[in-house]
Amino acid sequence: MLNQNQTPLLNALKDNAARPHAPFYTPGHKLGEGIPQPLADLLGKAVFRADLTELADLDNLFAPQGVIQAAQQLAAEAFGASQTWFLVNGSTCGIEAAILATCGTGDKIILPRNVHSSAIAGLILSGAIPIFLNPEYDPVLDIAHSITPNAVESALQQHPDAKAVLTVYPTYYGVCGDLSAIANITHQYNIPLLVDEAHGAHFAFHPELPPSALAAGADLTVQSIHKVLGAMTQASMLHIQGNRIDGDRISKALQLVQSTSPSYLLLASLDAARQQMALHGKMLMSRTLQLANEARTKISQIPGLSVLQILSPPYEGGLGGSSSLGGLVGSPGFMALDETRLTVTVSDLGLTGFEADEILDEKFAVTAEFASLQHITFIISLGNTPADIKQLVQGFTTLAKEYRRTNLTVTNPNGQNLLTTQEYTLHFSPREAFFAVSETLPLAETSDRICAEIVCPYPPGIPVLMPGEIVTKPVINYLQKIQAMGGFISGCTDTTFKTLKVVK
Repeated sequence: MLNQNQTPLLNALKDNAARPHAPFYTPGHKLGEGIPQPLADLLGKAVFRADLTELADLDNLFAPQGVIQAAQQLAAEAFGASQTWFLVNGSTCGIEAAILATCGTGDKIILPRNVHSSAIAGLILSGAIPIFLNPEYDPVLDIAHSITPNAVESALQQHPDAKAVLTVYPTYYGVCGDLSAIANITHQYNIPLLVDEAHGAHFAFHPELPPSALAAGADLTVQSIHKVLGAMTQASMLHIQGNRIDGDRISKALQLVQSTSPSYLLLASLDAARQQMALHGKMLMSRTLQLANEARTKISQIPGLSVLQILSPPYEGGLGGSSSLGGLVGSPGFMALDETRLTVTVSDLGLTGFEADEILDEKFAVTAEFASLQHITFIISLGNTPADIKQLVQGFTTLAKEYRRTNLTVTNPNGQNLLTTQEYTLHFSPREAFFAVSETLPLAETSDRICAEIVCPYPPGIPVLMPGEIVTKPVINYLQKIQAMGGFISGCTDTTFKTLKVVK
């Protein structure tokens, strides 16, 4: 057992920042002396004394032998991994490295459609061929959940030469699928299970949270320590366990996608966040869960509002509170819920999630993580306070009383089931299509052409088109309906979605 009270990297950074010396190395601001005054006024100069480079005592991220190595070993033990890498380019570079380390050009990888765009970047960089699985989808709640074990097993039976399976756990809504079953199935083919656990870094530290991806049997997981724990933005970790992943290949892949000038502020924040959770994680998560449960209970009692939650069997729906709607709670795609993630359905108020989100932000200074057609989702973390929860509940109470519309129903656009029924044809690999000569055409002229860019609608936030896929009329109609209902299109060059880039 390592001494989790230690912070080797943080201590080394502190010592070097305090050491009197004449700096003739990067960065150019030289311990904050050259920082623009407006920036110094905002942040103070102290932080810039610690904005250092790879000095002798600070180790090297790409060949760690000192304090970075020690900090990563402490993190591995704290999070339950056999080996851990610190990431300064966010979870994005971790997902890219995971694919690069397991798949080469022409290799198949099985992954869900509600995957982050970083996975698509990983496909483009590696030349891997995606075998996409549609996630389990609830058309009433308008929420995509996880891929199911049966879907993974069927895909592996059809593609036994696949090199890896990648899944998202939890989803943006905090929904967790049956990861243990997926791991067991994947391992029957002796290939690794890769997990995008960007929003689940806290799972290992409290028994009332879903099991961590590593505890469920994942071979590799990537976590955004900054999203739900105490690290600085962009600071993430990649963990592995077992012998299905070559650690040397991970290290080499990370050298391709991480900065050669890593921020020691970010690295030190990972060291500090690990110590905080190793020593106080259960207490901090107990308090966070208490705040989240208070918010969930009070908001669910407000007329016209519902919250996403797991109900006791028999499952009558995915929402509790003032309404009970049909859902897939308790299904293989929704086996657990991160209770610190709060999704509130506002459609019974006659408001879209976008409208309610704007009102809460502008009128009540309550800012959500994201909004969709029917819902608003909030991240409740160790940094929130009872005052935050009080303000959130008061905001929703006033919203329901003063902004409710009568005789107006917010529903899914027709064709929402496209996510589970549409067949997608991959004509080129994402890499081939991305680097192919392309042209931009009016949307009406793109049917049956090969897409050359990523098209991701919000809601529900699942890539509907990506490089290499055939553009079809049902897909175009679906995207236009999402847009007309107040959603927006991301990923593509023309965010108004009047034109689309296709392979020439």
